[in-house]
Amino acid sequence: MHICISGSNANLLSGELATFLSGRYIEIEVYSLSFQEFISFHKLKANKESLKKYMTWGGLPFLHNLNQEEDQIFDYLKNIKATILYKDIISRFQIRNTHFLENLITYLANNTGNVISAKKISDYLKSQQIKMSPQIVLNYLDYLKQAMLIYNVKRTEINGKKIFEINEKFYFEDLGLMNSLIGFSNIDLSRIIENVIYIHLRINNYEVYIGKIGEKEIDFVATKNGNKLYIQASYLIASESIKDREFGNLLEIEDNYPKLVVSLDEYAPKNVKGIRHLHLLDFLSSFEL
Repeated sequence: MHICISGSNANLLSGELATFLSGRYIEIEVYSLSFQEFISFHKLKANKESLKKYMTWGGLPFLHNLNQEEDQIFDYLKNIKATILYKDIISRFQIRNTHFLENLITYLANNTGNVISAKKISDYLKSQQIKMSPQIVLNYLDYLKQAMLIYNVKRTEINGKKIFEINEKFYFEDLGLMNSLIGFSNIDLSRIIENVIYIHLRINNYEVYIGKIGEKEIDFVATKNGNKLYIQASYLIASESIKDREFGNLLEIEDNYPKLVVSLDEYAPKNVKGIRHLHLLDFLSSFEL
């Protein structure tokens, strides 16, 4: 969500401030509740049960008034999703192809954390007997971004300064709204974990990119005030091959900035060759960003 105070709203401001803002605006980005704010609002303890609720319900503040009644929460989230789609997007941008918009946002929810391009979406639609040019797909993605429903995350070359302009990833501003699109019984925890980490980094004022090092990928490269943080996200480190991929990708990076693997593992080693391994709960609750 963005709150803008503009020159057109000058009657709401004092004379001096209105003059200063004339023809300009101040943009303040407001996010859904962080995990710490979520447990404070709902009077919960920071444990795995409250983490599960946060990953399912998301962080819209009004949920506090629904007394943790899941049926009410799910109905509320579905209504909010419908309101955003029809008032903030369809009505605002005079969209006629509402069916495509709904299919597109559901596609993004099912592919959260996957590299996506407009061409890839266009090709997928063709396989479903739907003709839609990449440019129209880009337009619709922009509408979703302007409504602050999704964020696009660009890829960067870790050993250089190149920012790739194609093949981005998309994450949702609110987890509950994302889950309302794909059904609460079909939640893919690996996608949710990535989305949680991304939003947590944004709330903490990091610029976030997807890292590329050779043919390997780093889930998140987070930068702030000249510092960096590298993060790999995983559901569980359940095999040596997964361990080699998650930790091995980070070991390819030659600088000395902090490197983390974040997962839902209960009894994993806390340090592997100098790379910290954190449970998602610890990352959201106690890790100093």
